[in-house]
Amino acid sequence: MFLGIPVSPGIAIGMPLLYEPFVPGPWQKKVEKGRVEDELRRFEDGLAAAEKELEKICSGIKKNDPEKAKIFDAHKDMLCDAAIGEEIRQNISNSFSAQEAVYQVFGAYAKQVAQAPDPVIRERSADLLDVRIRLLRCMQGVPERDLSALEKPVILVAHDLLPSDTASLDPQKILAVLTEDGNTTSHSAIIARSYGIPAVLGIAGITGKVQPGNLVVVDATQGKILLDPDETLLQAYREKEARFNRRRELTRAWITAEPRMKDGERVHIELNIGRATPQELAQADSLDGVGLYRTEFLYMGRDTLPSEEEQTVAYSRVLQAFQGKPVTIRTLDVGGDKKLDCLELPAEENPFLGVRALRLCFEYPDLFMTQLRAMLRASIHGELWLMFPMVGGLSDLRRAKEFLQKAKEELDRSHIPYADNIKVGIMVEIPSIALMADKAARAADFASIGTNDLMQYTMAADRMNPKVGQYCRMYDPALFRLIRLAADAFRAEGKPVGVCGEMGGDPLASVVLLGLGIRRLSMGLSNAAQIKKNICAMDARRAAELAQSVCEMDTAEEAQVYLKRQLADFLPE
Repeated sequence: MFLGIPVSPGIAIGMPLLYEPFVPGPWQKKVEKGRVEDELRRFEDGLAAAEKELEKICSGIKKNDPEKAKIFDAHKDMLCDAAIGEEIRQNISNSFSAQEAVYQVFGAYAKQVAQAPDPVIRERSADLLDVRIRLLRCMQGVPERDLSALEKPVILVAHDLLPSDTASLDPQKILAVLTEDGNTTSHSAIIARSYGIPAVLGIAGITGKVQPGNLVVVDATQGKILLDPDETLLQAYREKEARFNRRRELTRAWITAEPRMKDGERVHIELNIGRATPQELAQADSLDGVGLYRTEFLYMGRDTLPSEEEQTVAYSRVLQAFQGKPVTIRTLDVGGDKKLDCLELPAEENPFLGVRALRLCFEYPDLFMTQLRAMLRASIHGELWLMFPMVGGLSDLRRAKEFLQKAKEELDRSHIPYADNIKVGIMVEIPSIALMADKAARAADFASIGTNDLMQYTMAADRMNPKVGQYCRMYDPALFRLIRLAADAFRAEGKPVGVCGEMGGDPLASVVLLGLGIRRLSMGLSNAAQIKKNICAMDARRAAELAQSVCEMDTAEEAQVYLKRQLADFLPE
């Protein structure tokens, strides 16, 4: 048995997939004339293997996801393109190695396509590079590791999962997530909770212990992992899994409930989204809007930046789905743990304290302006709340507003319409802006408190570093005091203030947030029903009393024990 940090509850039983993203190994650029035939054979064998993979993927997903199947159909056409194949063979005949020929020819076509005037055609550049990496992998004899095209459900085991690894993840094929690194606020935890996937993180050495043939039992309610249990223990966990799933189904019925406290106070429950999946958008009628649209997912898992047209379409789709309800779209938030293949970020010793989020947008003004124009163009399709992340002070907000004004002027000159009722807000995730919340509340239309980063910066603890995981304390009174400062300031100005960090979907922390006067909570879809259920069983006065008590406590441990005791009936079993 292994122990870790339970970050997304549930029970799962299945076979493991040890995941490592594929990185092409080194190869020779040139070969001797006598090896040309061997290299041609290497190319043809790799080509056949890659084509077989794509055919299998297409046939497997065509019924349930025809749109995704079209993507892989297009990849197959690119792979088998006669002109590309002939050019590769010619290069090999000129003594290039098969891998170098594939790398150069696909790269040249991708570069040419990326310069096309038609934005739709430009997007095919990323597809060509995807096909190249698949073909190189097949030529090296490395099996598929694409999380978007798994053949059967698996328990995903990894050292860690980066945002780029999960950008195309198929949640229907992931039974559970196990990682060596990570904690309750790491990317892996956020993704698992958003999909309702059981997850245990911070399991020392798990990738070296789990073998492909093991049967793995994951108890993500207690943070336990068992390998190859005996039949008696296995049957006990199958029964526990069935009980957990029955209780979860009963709770899910609350998704359509109106979240109103016992004394009548209405709470707005909104959604955190990244890929804007059909399942998320289908719940538009049951929720009060989108509290956080993580636009960085549009940039991940690709080798070219998304065009203005592509972004406009993506943002419009979400605004239309939540017609008449606020959709808070956050400008690009990358850096720290979020890397992009399509943008080379500066190397930094401490990226969480470096050029990330809004700071990075200031460094890349063309990228920033493209996104702002796309958001403005999409605004005619719904109620857009535009939000800037990583705001450290009023000078950041003023500078960001200048960019926004410039984007409006560019659209005006081109006679492109946009809405005139857009709210412009900030994320409160740096203590400096929380301490200046009274002034920020006069300059911004709204605020959303990003509790993941606010906790990280308040505690001076990198939330991606397992060695300081004990300092990432969600229930620390200091953190609640900072949140209270921001909440009081914005309420005093009559401005909306909410929480879009993981605390909003936590059964204990969310009650404290209610007690601090916050009436907008945004979270992953899997948490919404449970939080609605809790709200309907709570009254404002009791929540305020609990919040006051927590803010007066000495330690996070005291606060957590106190909340668990006081809210025992609220905790999911």
